[in-house]
Formats: sequence, structure tokens, C-alpha cells
Amino acid sequence: MNKVILMGRLTRDPEVRYSQGENSTAVARYTLAVDRRFNRNNDDQTADFIGCVAFGRAGEFAEKYFRKGTKVAITGRIQTGSYTNRDGVKVYTTDVVVEEQEFAESKNSNNAGADNGFSGAGRTLEPSGASDGFMNIPDGIDEELPFN
Repeated sequence: MNKVILMGRLTRDPEVRYSQGENSTAVARYTLAVDRRFNRNNDDQTADFIGCVAFGRAGEFAEKYFRKGTKVAITGRIQTGSYTNRDGVKVYTTDVVVEEQEFAESKNSNNAGADNGFSGAGRTLEPSGASDGFMNIPDGIDEELPFN
């Protein structure tokens, strides 16, 4: 079984290209900074930077809504490959092919990450600042939500 689940922040805006041909497909590439749980061997690095690629509607969604610093959760599969660069050196690649992606915090949390935009420290689950108890969803994404 080849299954990956990651949560992290985008290191930069997604890079999106479209395939050639009659039915062009969006191909979005982005890197997630995923925090490590433990510090081993006095290593100063506290995160891993993992390349992700999303195809089709998932790629279009990433292009439209994901920005540098956005905290997202993804599921997908590891895919390895190789190519020969301009200098004739064989380069090996490892990417996560995104199958599902979603926001991992509310838009109003401003990257704080501590309470994910909810007030009450776990006592209530009412979005902070919302009087009706519902989170605001941007207009025009009814058909583009990344879940079934």
C-alpha cells in the first residue's frame, strides 16, 4: 500500500502549468514544510520540505486558493522518477501525488495555529468572530470543493 498523509504549510505559492493538447490539465506543484515531532542527533532542522504535485481540479483549486503560509492537510501517494538534466547527470525525484487536499486551519487564524480560529480553548467549537456559528466560504467555489 502506498498512502501518505501530511499536514504543513506551503513554502511558496503553488507553481501551476497546463498540459498541452485539446484537454489541457492543470499541474500544480508546491512544497509543504512539515514539522518534525522529534529532534534527533542535535539536528537544527525542525521541518521536512516535501514536494507535492496535484493534477486536474485539485491543481486548479491549489492555484486559486493556496498561498504561501497556508496550512493544508493532504493525502496522496509517493511517486519516484528520474530524468537527465542539461549537464547529462541523472537526477532522481520523489514527490507526493495529491489525491485529496484541504485547508487545515480557518482563514481568520492568521497562521497562529494555536487554536485554529476557534474560541474557548476546546470548550466550545464556535468560530471566533462569527455570530451565526458558520465559517465564511468564498463565493464561487461550490463545485470546486476538494471533498466529495
